[in-house]
Amino acid sequence: MQESSNHWPAFFIGAGEYWDCAVKPGNDTASEMTAAPDSKLATLWCPSPNRDQRANGRAPDMLILHYTGMESSDAALDWLTREEAKVSAHYLIDEEGRVAQIVAESERAWHAGQSRWAGETDLNSCSIGIEIHNPGHDFDYPDFAGPEMQAVEALCLDILSRHAIPPDRVLAHSDIAPGRKRDPGEKFDWQRLARAGVGLWVEPAPLGNDQGLGPGDEGESVAELQRALLEYGYGVEVTSTYGTGLEKVVEAFQRHFRPARVDGRADLSSRDTLARLLDARLANQAG
Repeated sequence: MQESSNHWPAFFIGAGEYWDCAVKPGNDTASEMTAAPDSKLATLWCPSPNRDQRANGRAPDMLILHYTGMESSDAALDWLTREEAKVSAHYLIDEEGRVAQIVAESERAWHAGQSRWAGETDLNSCSIGIEIHNPGHDFDYPDFAGPEMQAVEALCLDILSRHAIPPDRVLAHSDIAPGRKRDPGEKFDWQRLARAGVGLWVEPAPLGNDQGLGPGDEGESVAELQRALLEYGYGVEVTSTYGTGLEKVVEAFQRHFRPARVDGRADLSSRDTLARLLDARLANQAG
């Protein structure tokens, strides 16, 4: 394990206490931030200049989970708080389960990038973003550590206690930016979070041997798939043609909801899991 840098204290401190991160030179806006983190779980308060106001005073009703995709959590924290990065998140969790807050929940962090969900494109204005340290697919994609997942669960529950975020709007970065992003990926334990009351999850339908629908296919079956994905919130058009864009959306769906096989083909297992998910959301909304 890498030694901690000066940005991330190499110890835990008491509940409700936090370590105030040194402000980087040139980060004059950091002093305008609140004097303490929103979450008592945050043991580090490291303001990022990469933030602004939520459009039209929008209250957050979406929670987006990311992985850092960098080799160390120190490097991720450094990058998320550099003005030239033009990127941030509200929170960062390291592999030991330590929580840093980077942007106040009342403000708009720059984490979603070019993205779409349920017809909206300014997802930074309506979401809270959590970066979870994992080197990602480009660096052998290790499993998420137990203490880290425990902290993710606790922080999500803490955020949900302050904001009205429906279960079906707890999403992966890959859900809102399919093809462009793969995080937090198929190894992330969404089922665990759902058991704790975070997000929506259904038991995936068993894998079969069918080829399902794939690139080049056309017709009503493809249109039906597109309508179902669109209904859940994915950014797809109903064209009745299975193109590369649809393949990437199916991959994103599989990474989150049917992670046993991520191949972009809409087999019976994927389509059945999607139908179960829509039914579960309807039941949840009915209360």
